[in-house]
Order: sequence, then C-alpha cells, then structure tokens
Amino acid sequence: MGIKISKVYRPMAAFAVLALALSACGGGNGGGGDGGGAASQNLDSRGPITYVQGKDNSEVIRPLVDKWNAAHPDEQVTFKEQSDKADQQHDDLVQRFQAKNGDYDVASVDVVWTAEFAAKGWLQPLKDTMAVDTTGFLPATVAAATYKDTLYAAPQTSDGGILYYRKDLVPTPPKTWEEMMGMCSIAKEKGIDCYAGQLAQYEGLTVNVAEAINTAGGTIVDKDGKATVDAPEARAGLNNLVQAYKDGNIPKQAVTYQEEQGRASFQDGKLMFLRNWPYVYNLAKTDGASKVKDTFGIAPLPGKDGPGSSSLGGHSLAISVDSKNKATAKDFVSFMISEETQKFYATQGSLAPVLESLYSDAALVEKLPYLPVLLTSIQNAVPRPVTPFYPAVTLAIQQNSFAAINGSKSVDQAMTDMQAAISAAGAK
Repeated sequence: MGIKISKVYRPMAAFAVLALALSACGGGNGGGGDGGGAASQNLDSRGPITYVQGKDNSEVIRPLVDKWNAAHPDEQVTFKEQSDKADQQHDDLVQRFQAKNGDYDVASVDVVWTAEFAAKGWLQPLKDTMAVDTTGFLPATVAAATYKDTLYAAPQTSDGGILYYRKDLVPTPPKTWEEMMGMCSIAKEKGIDCYAGQLAQYEGLTVNVAEAINTAGGTIVDKDGKATVDAPEARAGLNNLVQAYKDGNIPKQAVTYQEEQGRASFQDGKLMFLRNWPYVYNLAKTDGASKVKDTFGIAPLPGKDGPGSSSLGGHSLAISVDSKNKATAKDFVSFMISEETQKFYATQGSLAPVLESLYSDAALVEKLPYLPVLLTSIQNAVPRPVTPFYPAVTLAIQQNSFAAINGSKSVDQAMTDMQAAISAAGAK
C-alpha cells in the first residue's frame, strides 16, 4: 500500500468487515455501476471542492494543494485528512458516498476498493468529457482502476513487493521460492531467522497469500469474480507458506508480523530475507539503529521459475458521482497525476510512480535505487481479487490461510472453506 508507514495495513475487526460485506449487497445511486442519473450531472460545474485521503505522514499532499490553490483562487481545494488505518478510511468513504451529499468531491481510494465503489454507483465514470489521460501509465495500475471495462479512478501511486536480503550472507539473491528455502540453512548456521513477510491475520496476510497463490499459477477469483481458489495450483501456493512455517524457515513469531515488525527484525540483523514494500529501503539505509544499512540488497520476489507475482498496491483518485463541481474535480485529478506531481510523490514521499518512464529516469533512480527492481515487481504484479465484495473476500482469505499456516486446518480444508466463503460472499 506506495507504502510509507501511513500505508501499513491494520487488522480489520471481523464485525466491521462483515458489515461492509453486507452493505456491498445493497444498492447505491440505483446500482449498476454507472452512477445512475447523477453521472450526467454537474459535468461543467466549477468551484470549491474537497479532497480526502488517508493520513499524509509523508507531507506531500499539503504542498500540492497549496500549489493548486495559489493558481486557482476561484476553485479552492480543501484537504480532508483521514486516519492512517485502511479500514477506517474505507468506512468513512462508504458513509459519505452512501449519503449522496457530495461532501467528498475527490477521494484517494485503495486499489482494492475501486470495484466495490464502482459497482455501488458511487464513482463518476472517467470517460467522454470526464476522461483523464493515462498515456504511458503502467498497465497494471490502469487495470486496477477499471471496472467492467470502464475507468472509474485515475492511478495516483503504485506499489509492489520487494525481497530484501542480506547480501553479506547471500551474495546472489534467490530467483525462485525453492532456491530461497534452500538457502535457509545459511541463516540457521548464523543463528538468525530465514524468511518473513506479513503473516499476521490482517490485510497484509491477504497480500502475502495472494502472492503465494499467484506465483504458483493459481488464482483466487476469475475475471467474473467467481471463486477459483479450491484448485491444485492455489493449494500449492498456500502450502509453500505452510510448509516453510512448519519447517522453521519462517519463524514462529512471524505469524504476528505486520510490515513494521518484519522491518524491525531485518534492520536488527535477525532476519536474512524479508518481503516488504519499498518504504523499507530508505529506513533501512538511514535509520541510526539499522544494523544492515551497508549489508542488504534488494531483488524481485522469488517465483516459480523467475520473478514472483507481487500483489499490486497503491491508490487511485476517484471523483464522487455526487460532486457538485466535476469540471474542477477532473482538472484537480489531472494535476495530481501529472508527471511533475509523480516525481514529487517519489522524491518527497517514496511513493511509487504510475508513469512507466519515471522508472528509468536517471535522476530519480539515483535518489531511489530500488526503482528498477520495483518496476519488475509491478510489471509482474497481480491485483488482489477484483470484486464488489472485497471486504468479505479478504476476510475469508485471512481466516482460512491463517488457520492453515498455524496448523489448525489442513491446506485442503482451508481451501475448501475459503472457496465456500468467497462464493457465499457473492463472488460468483
């Protein structure tokens, strides 16, 4: 989640997720995903608007809003800052969009929310006079902002998983999962842990399990949202995590790790391999307490026979179908996804660009050496399940995969139960 600490996912309370799942089954603006009559209203209107997103810990949004406001005295933007917790951001947007009052004109939406919000008719389709230019954008970021062949949000920032490794212990990073597991004997000889990702029962577990399943050639849902997880390839992917945990290659405490716990272990020299987001790079290099600032390297996630399939992270900008000033909202979105703005996101906030050419920009790569590796990650990335029922789907993934990893369910039973729960959620 271009992940600085503000994008670290927090656990979602089961009751909240179930409530959101139930709300996804209801209607909104007439349903159907086109926003009903509201989508054709206020297209030429200009005036003040409100922009909302999660906590701006990187301090990149306020300078941009100030820049816009200085140039647009009659179309001022008010920045509404949410919390840093993804579930609270989601709940806030749901409440506002359901109210149909247009309080939030432009919203930063996690890539996994687009389908849900579009299906409810809450987002303005970005087509015809409301179309925005996504020329040169990474295809995966555009696909994540698209629902039923219509663009409903403009890619803002992206993200992909990276393998951090101890290059003093492993000069050449592993290219496959099997190769990495074979290197765990080196960690054991040194008295440190081998591999960790984000395996606590929260959204990060969905990210890691989806990566394991996709890398093994499996899928969670098909293009129509139908559950496909109870299949040999998907079982093989989850089994890779289960077996590594059983063998001790993934340490016992790793089932409590979110992003920050894994980073702390790696920076403290207690972990040889870490799956995490790009935000870790600068911290591991500059944190005074980091014991690995000169001894770690980065590589694409290991796969089956090459780079693995990262889960796609990032955010997109969506315009409320109930906005009263959509012409201003569209222009503001275009400003917030411009090349100049994306460079600012990258250099000031370590947020991954969505414009592909920036990954080979010499000045940017000098400042952010992880960009070429991150590009490989994003080029091989797979979105988490694209479904209007995502809150219930991710809960099914988390509960069943966590049970399999900790040994309270077999992999076969976990996949059978996961398939049934996803199907029951409405992903048919």
